[in-house]
Formats: sequence, structure tokens, C-alpha cells
Amino acid sequence: MSEPSVAYLSLGANLGNREETLCEAVRRLEASKGVEIAAVSSVYETEPWGKTDQPRFLNLAVALRTTLSPEGLLALTQGIETSLGRIRHERWGPRTIDIDILWFEGFEKSTPELTLPHPYMTERAFVLAPLAEIAPVLTIKGKTVEAWREAIDDKGVNNISEYKQSEKNGPQLKS
Repeated sequence: MSEPSVAYLSLGANLGNREETLCEAVRRLEASKGVEIAAVSSVYETEPWGKTDQPRFLNLAVALRTTLSPEGLLALTQGIETSLGRIRHERWGPRTIDIDILWFEGFEKSTPELTLPHPYMTERAFVLAPLAEIAPVLTIKGKTVEAWREAIDDKGVNNISEYKQSEKNGPQLKS
């Protein structure tokens, strides 16, 4: 791919230093060849989804421009997850970091490795709340992200801090 495409990611963490892990994941995305961060949402503390007997998550959304293919972006995000200590033990279980590709401009596909748009994104308030902050008019399955967010129960999804970029210290959270 030569012209940059827009993509949206969801990042979540519920083990270890959740805030630092999210910031480091964004730093590593930003430092990656072929990736330019366009926007980062506030950070939300959320209830676990799917498997509920685990610690609460911190979640945020990232908008980026990339010259990578969807598969290249997947390889990059999985590499960042591994480098930050992600071990895949159980589906929807606790994790140091989870990075999901939600939407990738110009691609609708379903393979064993990657489904675009993300198949559960319209069902998850922890995805929709931060995504609506940075891409409210993005249309998924005929509705805007904001409309999907308004239609879902967002109990247990709390905006806890802004994300800011510091020239000196890199990404960080501010309360």
C-alpha cells in the first residue's frame, strides 16, 4: 500500500500497570514505520466483558493513518502485544494489553486471522464510548458509531482521564 489508509484500534489492559501499558502501546504504534497517530481518545475504566470474574479494564481508542496492509497492521499490533507481555491463555480473559483493529478504510473481510470491521465492536460499550469520542460519524453496518453508542447500555463505562501527547515525555494520561 502506498497511499495512507485510515484505521481505528481499540486498546485495553487489565493486568499490571494498566495506564503505563496503554501509553507504551501508543508510543510503540507511533514509533512504527508506516503508522501516524491521528487521534487518541480519553481513557475509560470499564467492567470486563465476556468473562466477568477478572479485574476492570482501562480502554481507549486510536485513529491512525497507515501505509501498512490490514495484515501488516495486525502483525504490528500482535508484536506490540507480545513485547508488552501479552500471553493468550483464554478467550476474553485477563491481559496485560489487547489491541484490536476495529475498522480499516476500504476493507471488509473475514479470514481466520482477521475480520473487518471487528465483529463485536457494535455490541461493546467499552469499544464504542472511546471510539465515539474520536470518530462519532464513522459508519459501521449502516449506523454511525455515535448512534451505536447511544443504543447500547454503557453502565460501568467511565471516562477517567484525558490522553495527552507531551513533546518531552511522550504519551501520558492526565486526570
